[in-house]
Order: sequence, then C-alpha cells, then structure tokens
Amino acid sequence: MQRLTGLDASFLYLETPSSHMHVAGLMILDPSSVAKGVTLEKVKEVYGSRLHLAPPFRRRLVEVPFGLHHPLWIEDPDFDIDYHIRATGLPSPGGPEQLATLVGRLSAIPLDRSRPLWEVWVIEGLADGNVAVLTKVHHAAIDGAAGNELTVALLDLTAEIADHVPEQEWVADRIPSDVELLSYAGSSLARQPLRVAKALGKTAGAALALRRRNREVPDLAPPPSPFSAPRTSFNTAITPRRSFAFTSLSLPTAKAVKNATGATVNDVVLALCAGALRRYLDDQGEQPDAPLVAMVPVSVRTEDQKGAMGNQVTSMFASLATDIDDPVERLTVIHECMAEVKVQQKALGADTLGDWAEFAAPALAGRAARLYSRTKMADRHRPLFNVTISNVPGPAFPLYSIGARMVSNFPVGPIMDGGGLNMTVMSYLDQLDFGLQACPDVLPDIWSLAEGLELALDELVVATGVKPAQVRKLSRSA
Repeated sequence: MQRLTGLDASFLYLETPSSHMHVAGLMILDPSSVAKGVTLEKVKEVYGSRLHLAPPFRRRLVEVPFGLHHPLWIEDPDFDIDYHIRATGLPSPGGPEQLATLVGRLSAIPLDRSRPLWEVWVIEGLADGNVAVLTKVHHAAIDGAAGNELTVALLDLTAEIADHVPEQEWVADRIPSDVELLSYAGSSLARQPLRVAKALGKTAGAALALRRRNREVPDLAPPPSPFSAPRTSFNTAITPRRSFAFTSLSLPTAKAVKNATGATVNDVVLALCAGALRRYLDDQGEQPDAPLVAMVPVSVRTEDQKGAMGNQVTSMFASLATDIDDPVERLTVIHECMAEVKVQQKALGADTLGDWAEFAAPALAGRAARLYSRTKMADRHRPLFNVTISNVPGPAFPLYSIGARMVSNFPVGPIMDGGGLNMTVMSYLDQLDFGLQACPDVLPDIWSLAEGLELALDELVVATGVKPAQVRKLSRSA
C-alpha cells in the first residue's frame, strides 16, 4: 500500500462531472513493417508482459472512510487487462478530423475509480493505413514527465519486440479494512502539525527572499499574478464535452528561431501559442483588456526521482504578450517574463505547492470542487489564468510499438472550469507534436487554433529571417 501525496490526490479532488483529470497521449503507428499488423490481441500481449514497467497500471484507489485523509494505492487483486485495453474504428474516410473527433469523445469519458486508472484504445480505420493508440491515465498517477517515461518503457528502440522479464513476481494486495484505513490515516494525521510548521517556515522564508529581490531589482516587471488574466469566451464554466485537434511543426525551425532571438525552445512554444490565440480571438471579434496569461506546468523531478511515478510538478504563470503586434518583440517579452518567473520560482522553492497540498482535507476539497462546478462560479470572477500550455521534451530517436514505427505522439491535456483550453506539445525526432483539447461549448473551432500555430511559426520565420526546415505534417490539411 502507498498513500497518495497531497499533490497527487489534489487531481482527484479537482475532478467533477465536467472536469476530468486524466491525461492522454495519441500515438500514430505505421504498421507497414508488421506482418500481422497492430492488433488488439497483440497490444494486450505486449502491454501485459510489461506491466512491471508501468506500476500505476495495476494499482487502484482505496478511499479512507469519511474522507479523513488522502486515498491509498493498492495492487489490485481483481486486475483484468481485458477491461483496460479495447479496440474501436473510425468512420470513413478515416482522416485527421474523424480521428480527432473520436479522441474528443473518448477523452470525455471519465476513468472508473473502482479499477486502475488507465485505459488504452486501439483505433483502426485510418485512411493512410496507420493505426492510432490512445492511452488515458489519471493525473493522480503521473505528470507529464512521468507519463513520457512510462510511454518510453512500453515502447522499443527497434522494430523487434524486446522481452522484459520482471525481477520478481507481482503480488496483489489485500484490500484493507475500514479499521485499518482509519488507523493508518490517524497515525499519518498525528504528524501533520509538525509538517504544517515546517511548511510555514519554508514559505515565510521564501516570501522574504522574494520581497528582498523585488526591492533590489525594482525595474523588473513582475510576472502575472493569479486572477489577473482577462476574460475570454473559453474562460467560463465548461460542459463534459471535449474537442481535440493536432498538428506537427518543425523542431529544427523552432530551434533556429530560438538561436536567432536568444530565447529558449519553451519560449518559442509559448510564442507560437500566443500568436495562434491572437489570431483566433481576432477572428472571433474578441479584444481582451490585457495580455493573456498561461499556466505553465514545470517538472521539478530530480535525477533521483526519474522512473518514479506520481507528480513532481509545480506551476508558473506567464504573460503571453498578446497585446504586442510584432512577433519577435512578443517573443522577447515572453522570454524576459519566463526568465523572471524562473528566478521567483527558485526563490519560492520547487516543492512549495506539494507541501501545502499535503494539508488539503479530502472530503472538503472534493465538495468544494463540485460546488464550484455546479454553481458555475467560474463565470463570476476573472480567470485564474487563460490557457494551460505544457511543453514535454520527448526522445530525439525513433521508437516502435508492437513492431510498428511511431510516427507522431500527440499529448491530450486536461481542462477545467474557467480554463477550457489546453495546448500541450511533445517533441519527437524533428517534430513538435501539438495536441489541443477544449470544450466545444466554449471554444467551437479548435482546428482553426491548431492551424494558427503553423501560421505563427511562419510569422516568426519571416520576422527573424531564418531558413525553415521541413517535417512531415500530420494535421487536418495533411
């Protein structure tokens, strides 16, 4: 048994009927080199042989009675891989739009908390003969970096399917009784006062250090604060429906822009999203009264924590400088903002968010989240932020699944009330694979936003004079 950390458990508490806290990835596989193709039974066989490399896949939740403490993970004695891996197909013509529509519908289905919190969908019927594999895992079990490590563990470096023999036999847990759960919770809660005092001391020290820095460097523009974001049409209460779009851009071109401007690849990603959002809002006739603000998840996973599941992440608020017309100047402002955000984040401490998440009261936190959603409170105040933008570095070498070469790997990030848009990118080979998820009831044309990313990169290429590199595009226009 293992108790969830407060940060891991917070993703359970934030889940409501309209906000689903699972993350997903959409792999596109080329099965042309696989004799019998990528079949449901073969996926079950290969994934089943590697469950020891994916610890969350056989763990399920056990709730503490009365919500007194965070839930526990146990090795599920009733684990059934047939429940978790399923197959479906696309309607003709099986193009990118049909695939994205299906992904949106599958993403809108919450995971069953009585079972391990993941599922895989093998999607056949793509017009180009490829096969798609959609993997959903609850955010309580993994963050972006851990999800990337998990994906790599389930894949191969060549078309040959490698054998992975577990070092020891898997043993299921006995489901603990309510008395055992309450006793375990009680012993853990008894240590809370000491932890609270420690967190208070660390936070107070960080706040003083940050105040001292702001006095020493008074000319620096502070990063955006929570609830300073302007209201847009997608920063309202959302429904359970989901829409999805995707596109692949050139990583070498993004790096060329980075080199020409002195920015980072992550700055360029933020600038691409900013340019696409500017264009989208202009087309919708919206004129926000301030620059858009992005919530940027940042991994704080250390070398020692690599391979560990769960969440090792914090969040930054970054200005997207969408009030600036010139794309290079906009990128410069984003770069300067992110540099200051990183300094302030270092001063606050990487684990501050996780420290305070430990003290959330499970029952109260869950009820508060459901009340917030049910009463549409997101419509009554300025947004905490406008959009979630996440950049997850991926492998620069080809990967294979079930003997098939992975063509692309598009992330599918969660959305919530007040933040009805998620733009996540994962690098792979020479590609930046963007996955965009939204609620179609607040953002009706997500494909135009995906296409805006390509236009935003073209703008930066022209403005900086760099030579664009070509990559294989997999998008609606492909």
